[in-house]
Amino acid sequence: MVTLNKIVTKAGDRGTTRLATGEEVAKHSPRVAAYGAVDETNAAIGVARLHLADRVTLDEILARVQNDLFDLGADLATPERDKPLGFEALRIQESQVDRLEAEVDAINAALAPLTSFILPAGTPAAAHLHLARTIARRAEREVAALMADANERVSPAALKYLNRLSDLLFVAARAANDDGRADVLWTPGATR
Repeated sequence: MVTLNKIVTKAGDRGTTRLATGEEVAKHSPRVAAYGAVDETNAAIGVARLHLADRVTLDEILARVQNDLFDLGADLATPERDKPLGFEALRIQESQVDRLEAEVDAINAALAPLTSFILPAGTPAAAHLHLARTIARRAEREVAALMADANERVSPAALKYLNRLSDLLFVAARAANDDGRADVLWTPGATR
């Protein structure tokens, strides 16, 4: 269990932070950028959930996703090194990825077929879910960049989770737009 008694520590005043391993790194390091983008995704989902009182099942899925994103942040904040950690690191599991994929398929099955690309608009819930989706895509890019560093190890499930999450947020936004019937369709060249 985490205990946070003191919030202002001034430890970051020099532009550094500590990972879960105790290792000090720059606040602009790729690892911190990756879990920071995951945190932003989580916050955006929290805002979207404010508009989902009438979509209980969708809200429950997103509540679980928010908890998963804390797991993912902990995963990313605990790099795998060649020395023992002294504790068991929390890692995203393939079962979490599989659950997201099943939920994407279930939500998508109830949606009106797509006839065009859609604009990130519609109901307040849909607009916020689209924003969360774009932040999740950025988090995915940040994790992919971290994985490209030969000196860093990241669980492959972490990247897969973010990829499936952006898919989930896309179909969730469509569900929030009257199951896709109120999607705002892109009309190519319409404003020329």
